[in-house]
Formats: sequence, C-alpha cells, structure tokens
Amino acid sequence: MGKFEINTDKAGKFRFNLKAGNGQVILSSQGYTTKSACENGIESVKKHSQDDDNFERNTAKDGSPYFNLKASNGQVIGNSEMYSSDSAMENGIASVKKNAPDASVEEIS
Repeated sequence: MGKFEINTDKAGKFRFNLKAGNGQVILSSQGYTTKSACENGIESVKKHSQDDDNFERNTAKDGSPYFNLKASNGQVIGNSEMYSSDSAMENGIASVKKNAPDASVEEIS
C-alpha cells in the first residue's frame, strides 16, 4: 500500500512525495506555503490520478522520459523522476494510479 509523506523543505515550504509499497518515490509535489494547501494537493492527486488524460508524458533534454500529473485546470500537481525507458515511465504511471487513491498520509519532521 502506498503512502503520501509530507515534509518541510529548507525554505519552509510543504511538499509531499507519493511512495509505492516498496518505499520508492513515484510522484513529488511542488512547494506549498501552508500544510493545508499541501493536503489539498494530495487530495487532488487522489482524484486526478485515475484519469489517464491527466498524465502528461514528456522527454527531458537528455532523452529521459518522465511525466507530470495535472489537475483538470491544467496545473501540474506532481511530477515523476526521470526514467530509463518509456516502458519504465508507463510502469510509474500505473503505480501512481494504483497507489494514490487509498494511500495514507504521514507527516515527516
């Protein structure tokens, strides 16, 4: 079972990571100014991760595939790591779809 971990970065912003059951980070957020906004971002991931149209598949300058998860308004709510292949990226998307809806939320200090 996956989980969202909320932490605070050096600039004092709240961020979350969605981790798969094996502990690997599969989606990371932007920085939020409040914990409440960060929690809203998590709810948005849970909601929008079930529609494949919300996943924007991209290629980095070095050729590495990665994806962004977007809300219905087009705003990016999470991004992935860089992957070694398109199939690995698709596995990452499948993992987000599987883990996000029922993931628990933990605050890491």
